Amino acid sequence: MTVALNAISIVVADMGRSLAFYRLLGLDIPASADTEPHVEVALPGGMRLLWDTEETIRSFDPEWQRRGSDGMSLAFLAESPAGVDKVYAELVGAGYHGEKEPWDAFWGQRYAVVLDPDGNGVDLFAAL
Repeated sequence: MTVALNAISIVVADMGRSLAFYRLLGLDIPASADTEPHVEVALPGGMRLLWDTEETIRSFDPEWQRRGSDGMSLAFLAESPAGVDKVYAELVGAGYHGEKEPWDAFWGQRYAVVLDPDGNGVDLFAAL
């Protein structure tokens, strides 16, 4: 049996707040999705990014509880090192938590980390 990674799912406490964050990262998500219990966005290459409210998850798993997500993050490629700085500043300026300010990483990238509204790590990077 062969399987293929097709989607990444994020469980959210507040759909509208989460989608607003990801819109600032350039994802095309209609405003009408803010009140939906489940949202999907097609990504280049056939992948999908999914959001489900905590209530949606509890509808089929009443015992569900949030677990930490320190082991995984989403990484967004910026067009340039200056783009990393710009997007980081926009997100932090919009009230989101800047976990690690932009820096020049030893592996040859400009890098920064912001947390989404549910505490998930979102990396911003570009080649130096």
